[in-house]
Amino acid sequence: MVSPKALFLSFVLAMPSLALADDVTESLQAAMEAYEAGDVPFALEELDFARQKMLSMQAESFQQFLPDAPDGWFREVDTEMAAGLAMMGGGMGAGAEYRNDGGSQYYSITMMADNPMVVSMGTMFTNAAVMGMRTERIGRQRVAVGDGQAIALIDNRILVQVEGGDEDLLLDVMGQIDFEALADFGQ
Repeated sequence: MVSPKALFLSFVLAMPSLALADDVTESLQAAMEAYEAGDVPFALEELDFARQKMLSMQAESFQQFLPDAPDGWFREVDTEMAAGLAMMGGGMGAGAEYRNDGGSQYYSITMMADNPMVVSMGTMFTNAAVMGMRTERIGRQRVAVGDGQAIALIDNRILVQVEGGDEDLLLDVMGQIDFEALADFGQ
């Protein structure tokens, strides 16, 4: 009988996954070899390594939803966000700070997906009045606006928060985000 671990490894290795990084492929192959040799602890270690690499790749692809900087602005992507989310229950995150050329204006975008805290607070995010905010619509997406920030909850699992700047800027920035593509991410 084939064990679930061996079946999983066979499935992963048989996938058309040539796009995966070499580290992942090598680690999965090493896990399979270790498992077949009876070295379960090393096989598990290699699986964990491959999983972490794939999660990192997924988190990097999540950053694609951060809009480019407008003309006359520059964007600095937060590369440490994933480590911070690990302390808050996991999930994926992407964030960036945007500044105009003179540095006198700025705003930031924070996105979190599949984080237990976001899911548990979902009701609050969808009811702007609870947070002392009002609701605006951008297309079909409801956005809570007020107190220098705009917040949207997409598909009850992805939080998008834009902070800084005036209200018109916040709504313009939210309008640049592809909410439908975000909802499909990781599904």
